[in-house]
Amino acid sequence: MKDLYLVDASLYVFRAWHSMPDQFRDAEGWPTNAVHGFARFLLELGERQRPTHIAVAFDEALDSCFRHGLYPAYKGNREPAPPELRRQFAHCKALCAALGFNVLAHTEYEADDLIGSALHAARPLGFRGVIVSADKDLSQLLGEGDEQWDFARGVRWGAAGVKARHGVEAHQIADYLALCGDAIDNIPGVSGIGAKTAAILLAHFGSLDALLARCDEVAFLRLRGAAQVATRLREQREHALLWRQLTTIALDAPLDGIMPGFARAPADGQLLDALCEALRFGPTLRRRLRAASGLEQPWTPPHDDAPHFPSYEPAQ
Repeated sequence: MKDLYLVDASLYVFRAWHSMPDQFRDAEGWPTNAVHGFARFLLELGERQRPTHIAVAFDEALDSCFRHGLYPAYKGNREPAPPELRRQFAHCKALCAALGFNVLAHTEYEADDLIGSALHAARPLGFRGVIVSADKDLSQLLGEGDEQWDFARGVRWGAAGVKARHGVEAHQIADYLALCGDAIDNIPGVSGIGAKTAAILLAHFGSLDALLARCDEVAFLRLRGAAQVATRLREQREHALLWRQLTTIALDAPLDGIMPGFARAPADGQLLDALCEALRFGPTLRRRLRAASGLEQPWTPPHDDAPHFPSYEPAQ
């Protein structure tokens, strides 16, 4: 079975934004700390695993995702990314393209949906998914043979390991988050139901649908405040179903412009050199990027009388 690496880009761009020093600047004086850190992450991933099939998913549906139509307050607790970071996201996408990685982005679907849809499309082709992310939402995608990898901590787990981490099975993650809520995405959940109660209910009933169909039985469970939980489930049934729509990862997002079978494409040496020049990457980082891309000629700094790299127009 072949490995398809599915990278949740935003997580690693944000980590780099918060952890890398801000003295890195591009040729126009804009900060490039996030793209520097993200480039190092891509290099570590590439040098360790040498993936032949890979897709990197970016979030472009920050306020235009289909979930906002269902619930306008979805992710309403998040501050918009500052221009200095939005600009770097565009650089990170260009860097992935230059390295030959498949880039997934859509204005109506989030990165999670793109990862889920890619994995769903790849399974019939004989792939297992290696989801590079610590995000618990993505654990709902794990099937037999699949793996999730918290790259920063060096921890991997499959579907069987989800319960030890979250108290529920992989296929119950969306129902679990619908019940107890997800503060990160501004999803309230059913009032009065926390993570522990949600896990107990799903262990007993198996699914949100079964729980709602049999919620009168909840009052008789050995559960603190069981009668009140049963009442809230009856009263908030429609809300619970809405929260489940928000927490369920879509498997039918468009996957435009990818290579057949998600194969890694040949690197674009001209674009890579232009990016390195515009972003003022140092010689060591440039050489590592070229080597990881399989480019034969090592990068050497241009002399004043030497032709400069092709232009790369930074995103505005």
